[in-house]
Amino acid sequence: LVQLLESGGGSVQAGGSLTLSCVASGYTDIANCMGWFRQAPGKEREGVAHIFADGGSTFIADSVKGRFTISQDNARDAVYLQMNSLKPEDTAMYYCAATYVDPRKSIPTRDDEYDYWGQGTQVTVSS
Repeated sequence: LVQLLESGGGSVQAGGSLTLSCVASGYTDIANCMGWFRQAPGKEREGVAHIFADGGSTFIADSVKGRFTISQDNARDAVYLQMNSLKPEDTAMYYCAATYVDPRKSIPTRDDEYDYWGQGTQVTVSS
């Protein structure tokens, strides 16, 4: 099974930056796509950024495009979310997720398309 361990959350002021990390362990070869989701109190869980290992294709949600970037390390067992120009609206629990997808298909962006999940890391942005 794939295990995901998230870190890097915290409290920052608006305009600040944070980098979230997600380290994958276990039988990681069964997953070839990783992504970040977030959920704020009273709101639906939404996809933030996703990356496909074979080829490095990425998808960034419109709500964070231009401010957030997703990347993987050289071993392809960790994924990072660089968050810049943070806004109070970015306050949420951020989750790392992984799944296997047919390489011929588009990168998945919905939470029901992912099979493995971390525990989440809280990001709080104050004004």
